[in-house]
Amino acid sequence: MTRYGLTPLVLIAAALVFGCAKQPATMLTSAPPPTGVAGVSPMSNTAPRQAAANPGAPGSTGQPGSSTSTGGRPAPSDFVAVRDLADIHFDFDKYTIRPTDADLLDQNARWLKAHEKDLLLIEGHCDERGTNEYNLALGERRAKAAMNYLVAQGVAARRITIISYGEERPQCTDHNEACWAKNRRAHFLVKQG
Repeated sequence: MTRYGLTPLVLIAAALVFGCAKQPATMLTSAPPPTGVAGVSPMSNTAPRQAAANPGAPGSTGQPGSSTSTGGRPAPSDFVAVRDLADIHFDFDKYTIRPTDADLLDQNARWLKAHEKDLLLIEGHCDERGTNEYNLALGERRAKAAMNYLVAQGVAARRITIISYGEERPQCTDHNEACWAKNRRAHFLVKQG
């Protein structure tokens, strides 16, 4: 090939190498994106995204006025807060149980073992930082961490359902660390059996 024949090839190669935009680098943190259906325990067959995004959809676990979900499990609206069950909180972007929260979970486990006919719903919550999808996955991991701890303390897994609301149901709406710390929680609700 001549010198002029190589010039277009060199220019095309340079355009391909240097002209293509690169995607921004992303980093995985303590809660990687979900790897399957996020949100509810294996006992239930609906995803929390459906419930959080469309609570009135047929078959969603968040159906208003419904007494059971499609899987025969009680709907989240059937569960109520009990004064004796304390919420636990999490550090930013984490789903590990802190020692002070382990003490609260021990108390919750004792109450649940004393009320063995009651069913438990564990809601996973996050603060407003992060994408909706990321926070749904992180909320699920927080609810699962609480569930796994309670099961290790002798609470039957078949009594427990988990759901993630991500950032959708904040306990506090200010935009500061004190408020965000309140929103990073696992919340416990009971349906009396």
